[in-house]
Amino acid sequence: MYGWIWRHLPGPLGLRLLLATTLVLGAVALLFTVVFPWTEHGLPFLNVTVNQ
Repeated sequence: MYGWIWRHLPGPLGLRLLLATTLVLGAVALLFTVVFPWTEHGLPFLNVTVNQ
């Protein structure tokens, strides 16, 4: 998959690196702002009990 993306990015090496970095940062931003908050409600992180 990464090879397919790399082959389809336009321009010389410098531009490809810039575009690839932008794509990665965009994906991370999308995960942190949309996906992770949406899935947080279904995860049991707040239901913690300690038994003695």
